[in-house]
Amino acid sequence: MCQIGIWPNLDKEGALKITRELVDWLSGRDCRPWLPADVAGAIGRDDLGAPDLKWAAEVDFVVALGGDGTLLQAAKEMASLAKPVLGVNLGHLGFLTEVEVRDLFPALSSILRGEYIIEERMMLEAEVVHEGESVKRFLALNDVVVAKDSFARMMLVETYIDDTLAASYPADGLIISSPTGSTAYSLSAGGPVVNPKVDVIIITPICPHTFYARSMVVAEDERIRVQIFTSHKQGMLTVDGQIGFELRPEDTVYVQKATLKARLIRRPGWSFYDVLRKKLAAGGS
Repeated sequence: MCQIGIWPNLDKEGALKITRELVDWLSGRDCRPWLPADVAGAIGRDDLGAPDLKWAAEVDFVVALGGDGTLLQAAKEMASLAKPVLGVNLGHLGFLTEVEVRDLFPALSSILRGEYIIEERMMLEAEVVHEGESVKRFLALNDVVVAKDSFARMMLVETYIDDTLAASYPADGLIISSPTGSTAYSLSAGGPVVNPKVDVIIITPICPHTFYARSMVVAEDERIRVQIFTSHKQGMLTVDGQIGFELRPEDTVYVQKATLKARLIRRPGWSFYDVLRKKLAAGGS
């Protein structure tokens, strides 16, 4: 019997309805669905739920119902278990998700027949150090952003590659991105598009107060150290646009390639460049 995890974003319109349909569809094909406990309760199927993602170790793969944000969360949580994730788009752009909701069941039929590939994506690990002591660690699939807070003025961002000072940016902040994140915030700030097959790290300043600031692409085995200097308040560290952590002026942020990789399910024939053209060049249509 196959075992499939379902990770829905209940804030998305129609997510609960599609979850019920997916549970019935899988159950009718000798597959055991697993759900987060709160979702199982919401559809009246407590027998299919388990708390704290304890079900994740049992599944063959996970279906993430939502948008790119939902997929980011699910892929990071599943990375330590090496479980692949199928992203189903219930939102608008859906750059990372593989399937539109109208194609969900035909796509799953193909996947259950073994007609799929698993794409591994590089992730980033960020560490906040205060006075020589590690205070927080994060895992990112898209990006790590060091920026001013809502009311702060411009800051000076010193960026080191390993032990060498590479740049000092008078700017609103700095985006440190994986190849996956090159089409997210980094792209909006003028960074390059990078094929996710290429393991590199992209550094892009946010609104730099100089004509000469440019993005940098550095090697996957290099460690980035960021220090901020401000005359006012603290800055903010944001991970994948989902997690925020307040930075004090004395904090140092280290970012490097993570040892874990995200695993995404793709159908045969999937092309990064097709997605790039359809989702970005055509305005997401």
